[in-house]
Amino acid sequence: MIPRRGYMVLSLLLVLLLVGGVLMAFVPSAEKHQGADFRQHSNPGLTQSHKQHRMVEESKFTIIMQTYNRTDVLLKLLNHYQAMPHLQRIIIVWNNIGEPTPQKLWDSLGPHPVPIVFKQQSTNLMRNRLQSFKEIDTDAVLMLDDDTLVSVPDVSFAFSVWNEFTVMEVLSYRTQKSQEETGKYSMVLIGAAFFHRRYLQLFQEQDKAVLALIDETQNCDDIVMNFVVSLYLKKIRETSYNRPSGVFVKPVDMRNLEKDASSGYQGMWHRPEHLLQRSYCLNRLAHIYGVMPLCFSNLMVSQFGFPSYANHKSRG
Repeated sequence: MIPRRGYMVLSLLLVLLLVGGVLMAFVPSAEKHQGADFRQHSNPGLTQSHKQHRMVEESKFTIIMQTYNRTDVLLKLLNHYQAMPHLQRIIIVWNNIGEPTPQKLWDSLGPHPVPIVFKQQSTNLMRNRLQSFKEIDTDAVLMLDDDTLVSVPDVSFAFSVWNEFTVMEVLSYRTQKSQEETGKYSMVLIGAAFFHRRYLQLFQEQDKAVLALIDETQNCDDIVMNFVVSLYLKKIRETSYNRPSGVFVKPVDMRNLEKDASSGYQGMWHRPEHLLQRSYCLNRLAHIYGVMPLCFSNLMVSQFGFPSYANHKSRG
């Protein structure tokens, strides 16, 4: 005869087993995840050097920053991002046509842990930043505006989140419509965003009419990137429905340093025709592509209770 205490223990064990069984029913099967993230599968045919190269591609990222007439702010940002873990190199797209880059000045400031590559351009175009530069040897690319400072913890967190998604996703700190205001968004802005380097090559392969539209307006290259990503995801996943082009990550400490520039130069988004141009671009792109691939999402990834570690200045 089992004592009353024994019945209680036995009943508790049965309840736990039942709950465990129910929870396991919600865990996706291995078959459903097969091929979801091809970075996790090893290739026994790879040599040691190839494996090491793949580790660099997957474990690090490259920053691309286009700059125009903000050298003092640029140097401040370069100094800030030197402390970034997992950063392979920084590529500066130099749009100050006819002016020398500050490479010698930067080198004179002492040795730096993260190498800087200046890419001098022959024409001041918005889409210069979306070239598939040969120096990019990482899968992840972090594109940043030259007036945007993101804290080291924020970038590290975003990179870890990006690695949890498949390599096809774009992960951005900004959306076309603020999620706090509308609860949803249809585009992510690449002025502060992680994405896979394959999209740079895909961008270059777009129809000439698309590239001409960007040059005509000096705007909308980020809208085109959202079209490129959405169409690519729809194609490779063989779905009949549109997929969000990216994921919004809410930063804890991201600052705009535009007013710190001694040149007084203001970004092109200040132009009165800026928003009208973007509406025009959306309609033109839908006509050129023959489809509107963008769709709404309300997914937001956030870290809470994370202190600000940005050390370049106080919030005062």
